[in-house]
Amino acid sequence: MSSTIDPAEVAKFEAMAAEWWDTNGKFRPLHMMNPCRLDYICQQIAGEFGRDLKAGKPFEGLRLLDIGCGGGLLSEPMARLGATVVGADAAEKNLPVARIHAAQSGLEIDYRHTTAEALAEAGEQFDVVLNMEVIEHVSDPAAYLRACHDLLKPGGLMVCSTLNRNPKSYLMAIIGAEHVMRWLPKGTHDWAKFITPDELYELIRGAGLTPVDRRGMVFNPISWRWSLSAKDLSVNYATTSLKPV
Repeated sequence: MSSTIDPAEVAKFEAMAAEWWDTNGKFRPLHMMNPCRLDYICQQIAGEFGRDLKAGKPFEGLRLLDIGCGGGLLSEPMARLGATVVGADAAEKNLPVARIHAAQSGLEIDYRHTTAEALAEAGEQFDVVLNMEVIEHVSDPAAYLRACHDLLKPGGLMVCSTLNRNPKSYLMAIIGAEHVMRWLPKGTHDWAKFITPDELYELIRGAGLTPVDRRGMVFNPISWRWSLSAKDLSVNYATTSLKPV
């Protein structure tokens, strides 16, 4: 199975690998967004699998794949919630950072230097696939989503987030985040690779999955916080889709 990995994109993140857990470093935007992302992910998983988020380990018994896991910003909370977590990343230098932090946190997470395609080819199957801020960095989004489809068990759930492609997203994600605020190194994102919500829904359907939800993730510069929105998908947004039984 051919890989959809873009070596230039991998190199960008390998260059920043040591900074994953620095809340004031190059991944500060993800740390700021993470509570909002986790809120959405947990709502969707709990709703689909009938789990009580007030329970001690509500995701116990679920096998979860975090594609593009980086330093483990999502893998760790999923493990704390009881899921059996595999974190996969094509950027090899991210993995030692993720493994050391998980060990320091007393968490068992199976971190692997691999790709979605390789995992699918090996016959790996998961109840949940987290596909967060990855699709805008791959060379072939349609092929990549087909691999995600193959990685899901029948009835499995995928959460996929990315950036919308419009003038506002260029202003906020490229000009604002990379040039003005300097939250990210210049060139971290390629605006031409951003995907509109309707385009992503079509790609998801083309991969054999059924889209069931989408929400915006909106940054408020006054409160300096992120929140979920049912209407504003103009910049960052997340989708949920299911694999038919």
